[in-house]
Amino acid sequence: MLVIGPSWVGDMVMAQSLFRLLKDRRPDLQIDVIAPTWSLPVLARMPQVHNAIALSVAHGELALRKRRQLGAQLKGSEYSQAIVLPRSLKAALVPWFAGIPQRTGFRGEMRYGVINDMRVLDRKVLDQTVKRFVALGLQKGESLPAIPEPALEISPGNRRAVMERLGLEDSRPVIAMMPGAEYGPAKCWPLEYFASLARMLEADGCAIWVLGSERDAAAGEQIAAASAAINLCGKTGIADAIDLLGFCRQAVSNDSGLMHVAAATGTRVVAIYGSSSPAYTPPLTGKRAIHYLGLDCSPCFKRECPLGHLRCLRDIHPEQVMRSITG
Repeated sequence: MLVIGPSWVGDMVMAQSLFRLLKDRRPDLQIDVIAPTWSLPVLARMPQVHNAIALSVAHGELALRKRRQLGAQLKGSEYSQAIVLPRSLKAALVPWFAGIPQRTGFRGEMRYGVINDMRVLDRKVLDQTVKRFVALGLQKGESLPAIPEPALEISPGNRRAVMERLGLEDSRPVIAMMPGAEYGPAKCWPLEYFASLARMLEADGCAIWVLGSERDAAAGEQIAAASAAINLCGKTGIADAIDLLGFCRQAVSNDSGLMHVAAATGTRVVAIYGSSSPAYTPPLTGKRAIHYLGLDCSPCFKRECPLGHLRCLRDIHPEQVMRSITG
């Protein structure tokens, strides 16, 4: 089976629920995944995935020639089915060019013919991203089963190497902080709140690691400058982040890709939601605490607060989050 994977970190982690379901039902099934290049280290930590195939295109880019070339390379492979997780037309092109006989996906962007096993998206039943992914692995009309949680493999050896390279110690409990969110600032808890929480945790005997991409480096530096937190933003690859998060006692995060990564490592997640909703993209773990105010204007799903006050996040105070960590 060929799966066309999503383009966001969190969505790729949630897609593992589909891979686990497929392998539980058909242990001999070979699952290959077409995915953005950045996501290959994540897929490498999913034992259900046999082969990760890079498609090097920018987010939203049509890249028709590249898709046609990849489809031609895959033509003649023994795929009996392709599952297309994104709902765009361009995402469905590679399996169509490859001539895979059954091409499963939701109705969207006039994909008739390109998708020949068309499913209707019932938003009331499939009210979460992970449910939509899993539903595409079922037979038509089949009810949703219990959804397997994502579970990324951890490399203790790589974790020790990364800690040695970065000069990190393991003598105290570690709390991770992830202050970034690719979608936009309306998902981001104020940095001064992260710093205040870091000071409380330091007084409680914890070490604090701030994780994120190079884009989050300035945010991490601001938190570190106002506390004893160690800014690791931009200093780790995503595989390194997986291993470090698996070592942490807990992780405090905005609704972001790294939040889903942390949940999939088995670490307890303290998730803070602003413009988005935990009803739609919750951390897929039983080890979690969620902070969400559910204001009249929430969730707006905007990149920036349309009302200018960001109360959905500013009214979640560090003391409340601290209690959910220590309680």
